[in-house]
Parts: sequence; structure tokens; C-alpha cells
Amino acid sequence: MSALDSITHELAALETEEERIFSWRHASLLAAGYDHRLALKLALRTDVDLHRALDLMRAGCPPETAAQILL
Repeated sequence: MSALDSITHELAALETEEERIFSWRHASLLAAGYDHRLALKLALRTDVDLHRALDLMRAGCPPETAAQILL
């Protein structure tokens, strides 16, 4: 393992569970089609149901409208 890989691994281990969940939520929202601003806003709100957010996009709901429904 290179020194850079070792450092990256150590930094990843320092990431908290909350940070991992946020990162997963944010990446999921981006992949679903939300722009960076909305994905960040929705990912930060743990009261927003991620599955509902993804379902709304799959159903063809525009991101802005979906965010209004969710928030």
C-alpha cells in the first residue's frame, strides 16, 4: 500500500457515521437528478425521507417541486 493510500484509508476511518450517512444521502440525491444545491439541502435534513425524494424524481417530478413537497 502506498503512503497516499495509507493516509486516505486513515482519514476515511476518522469519518463519523453521521458524515457517512450524509455523504450517502447527498450522492444518492445527486444521482437521482437533484442539482448540487438541492441535494445538499435535502441531505442535511434528516427528517426528509430519502426514499420519497428518490421516488418523486423517478415519477418525473421536477427537482424544485419535489423539494417543496419534501420540505
